[in-house]
Amino acid sequence: MNYAQLLLPDFSLILCGYLICRYTALNRSVWQPVESLVYYLLFPVLLFQSIVKSPVDISAASGLIGAGMLSGVIGIALAYSLPHWPWLGKRIDARDHAASAQVAFRFNSFIGLAIAERLAGTQGLLMIAVLIGVCVPLFNVAAVWPMARQGQHSFARELVRNPLIIATGSGLAANLLGFQIPEWAVPTVSRISAASLALGLMAAGAGLQFGLLTRGKALSVAVLSIRHLVQPLLAFALARLFGLDPVQTTVLLAFSALPTASTCYVLAARMGYNGPYVAGLVTLSTLLGVVSLPFALGFLR
Repeated sequence: MNYAQLLLPDFSLILCGYLICRYTALNRSVWQPVESLVYYLLFPVLLFQSIVKSPVDISAASGLIGAGMLSGVIGIALAYSLPHWPWLGKRIDARDHAASAQVAFRFNSFIGLAIAERLAGTQGLLMIAVLIGVCVPLFNVAAVWPMARQGQHSFARELVRNPLIIATGSGLAANLLGFQIPEWAVPTVSRISAASLALGLMAAGAGLQFGLLTRGKALSVAVLSIRHLVQPLLAFALARLFGLDPVQTTVLLAFSALPTASTCYVLAARMGYNGPYVAGLVTLSTLLGVVSLPFALGFLR
């Protein structure tokens, strides 16, 4: 499989957003309202649709769910612990860490869906849909927590008001209850979802400031190492520990090596943090996916 070709559309949209914002009249004053539209409407619709469209059979994938959740919890713990590492803590800005910790454990679900279908067909698609359904709510809560804590906001209030968490939680509940989007609404919802991907990635590109990555070099290396090296190794070990079958092992390895979610930038920017820095991490993570996916699916598998 050509992983570079699979990741090219995402990276191209980020690059388009960067060039349009820097070299045309469509500058930051245009892109800030776009970020709000993506965050409060388009991305929630996308998340809800992606979770409810495939039935979640939890009993048939309990081992995969356990391995995926445990891998995610370890990734979250590692990301949270970075400021307490003796050789790293003094080099980390607390607010940058709060905004970027999510990069270490969140994932691009649409790249994951595309890879799983190509690798294992319908069964692979259903397996990764299960992982998305159970992991996205946990990971979104974990993404909000350090920013709410660092910004001295009420964590419960941030959860209740966060449209991404509301969408994923309601999507999972609807899936478990057997709800399906009515056929007449599917075309409209699908077009909104497609628009959210394009605009979200372009907005991330419009917010890029690569100079900020050099300022937080140690933090950048740490969170990206957890996302693209530690997580695949964890998945390899947990697949053995849980005795996963070949299809589940393949899906878990693909899941562990995905680039981070493009919504990382949107969430950080809307909560008042360093959005351009996180946008740079999203771009680097997309590029690193070209390395981590072959590493997990070729070498480890």
